[in-house]
Amino acid sequence: MVIAPPSIQDTYRELAEKLADVVPEPELAIKAELAHEINQLKRERQAVILGHNYMEPALYHSVCDYTGDSLELSRIAATVERDPIVFCGVRFMAETAKILNPNRTVLLPARRAGCSLAASITAEDVRELRRQFPGVPVVSYVNTYADVKAESDICCTSGNATMVVESLDAETVIFLPDEYLASNVAAETSKQILFPTVHPVSRDKQRAGAQDDLHYEMIGWHGRCEVHEKFTVEDIQDVRAQFPDVVVLAHPECSPEVVKASDFSGSTGAMTRYVSDTDAPRYLLLTECSMGDNIAAEVHDKEMVRLCTVRCPHMNEITLEEVLASLREDRYHVEVDSSISHRARNAIERMLEIG
Repeated sequence: MVIAPPSIQDTYRELAEKLADVVPEPELAIKAELAHEINQLKRERQAVILGHNYMEPALYHSVCDYTGDSLELSRIAATVERDPIVFCGVRFMAETAKILNPNRTVLLPARRAGCSLAASITAEDVRELRRQFPGVPVVSYVNTYADVKAESDICCTSGNATMVVESLDAETVIFLPDEYLASNVAAETSKQILFPTVHPVSRDKQRAGAQDDLHYEMIGWHGRCEVHEKFTVEDIQDVRAQFPDVVVLAHPECSPEVVKASDFSGSTGAMTRYVSDTDAPRYLLLTECSMGDNIAAEVHDKEMVRLCTVRCPHMNEITLEEVLASLREDRYHVEVDSSISHRARNAIERMLEIG
């Protein structure tokens, strides 16, 4: 029996059931039409749409075949068979999908959609750190561009960063580029961390062996997410004063002080599971705004306390209108130079092997 595809009315009803408290009704009607057209075109082209947890709710809950955090989507990208892959996320994520699927078309719906964190470090920066700390393995957060991954020994996500660092069994590790994630991992693994951009160790001293006396076990970098760095301990205190029973969840890209003041810290995937598996009446998510809305659409009996007032400007570049144009016009192709792709793939696959 052939099952007819959903109509515009079906799409609207499904979205309204989930998002009536999140998206205004007139806007929801327009988005349902866009989603319906995208899903039709997706079937015609045999495309697959991957959506990060930070996508706007109407997109996240209507057109994505797979959703998740960067680790989950990396795993899916490694096994997906349909073509093209439309990646609703930011550029470094789409690059990862292309690296793992070099013979498939990967489309990023917005020409921009960068990342302040990925832009904070270059491949030459990594090479310089290797010169400064010879023989020390490099762990690069997956929130980096392909050329940085290519200079790294292994990648990690916020969900498996500690596991990756411990898997190296190395006395010292270079961890790039997120300053706060590095500090949080250092605290979790009881490592002393150095940020050489602030406290450089001269090469003369290194040659003299003086660096050995410093006992630094992790080398960090001063990169930050422009969203997560905005959250403060005062924010948490203000919300707790108003809602004493609130459970506070912080992304590991928040400052160590914010993470310490929270009840739980984990990746976006871990946050989603935590809310689903616990029985608290209300939650405060210290991460990108849309994620709270996306979780609220799934768990109507739990309240997401609204603190966030600004979306990630890069994730916000990906809209239903841009996804539709991407499928219609076959835009924007993501390409990674083969000389970079092979080396970056090694670092990504080492991460995927660890879990």
